[in-house]
Amino acid sequence: QVRLEESGGGSVQAGGSLTVSCAASGYTYRSNCMGWFRQAPGKEREGVAGIYTTAGGATYYADSVKGRFAISFDNPKNAVTLHMNNLTPEDTAIYYCAASFGRVCQPPLLRTTDYNYWGQGTQVTVSS
Repeated sequence: QVRLEESGGGSVQAGGSLTVSCAASGYTYRSNCMGWFRQAPGKEREGVAGIYTTAGGATYYADSVKGRFAISFDNPKNAVTLHMNNLTPEDTAIYYCAASFGRVCQPPLLRTTDYNYWGQGTQVTVSS
């Protein structure tokens, strides 16, 4: 059974930076793509960033985070990391890692339906 374990997150003041990471385990074949989503109270879960885990590793970002967030993939560890810079209170949410195993990944990799495995979520809080 595939498991996604997240780490990182926490609290920071506006303008600060945080990093969240996610490692996959229990798989017998590699994921095709991985991504990060977030859900703020009272809002729907939204895609933040996605990355193909194959050679080339194309990345995609929501407009709201372009230029501030960066997603990367560690091939040997099958782990994905999201570096978040210049954070604002609007970035406050629970951040979820997602992975697609055995499914075709379609760009921009920001739809919840692109993924079939999810992490438990990690809180990111940005204060003004």
